[in-house]
Amino acid sequence: MSDDERDPVALGVELLAHLEHESLSVAEAIDRIETVTTNPAVQREILDTAAMRGVIDREDGLVRPRSGGSYVSFEADVVVREGEFSCERCGASLSTGHFVQFDGGELGPFGSTCIRNVLGRE
Repeated sequence: MSDDERDPVALGVELLAHLEHESLSVAEAIDRIETVTTNPAVQREILDTAAMRGVIDREDGLVRPRSGGSYVSFEADVVVREGEFSCERCGASLSTGHFVQFDGGELGPFGSTCIRNVLGRE
């Protein structure tokens, strides 16, 4: 599925559903969502849709995922490819890209450090 065909709202909601934090500030959640879209209206739609579907709770400037442990598995859900890429989070040039496989599409590429940041492992 190409970037033009993927649904950014579905992908963003899926990303929020797989976060490994008990809570994030809205700014931290937006930092993650920016890997899907930098459009502020779509970012708001992702947060609103995730809350409406019960994926997250939003209260007092915090986002609390309600996933109950459905975290991304590096072994099963992250594909590593060799090639020439630019990291979706920091813009760095990459020779190895990490891509997260979600039902709603693929998210990436990310470098080895940024993939951990996006998924909340660091």
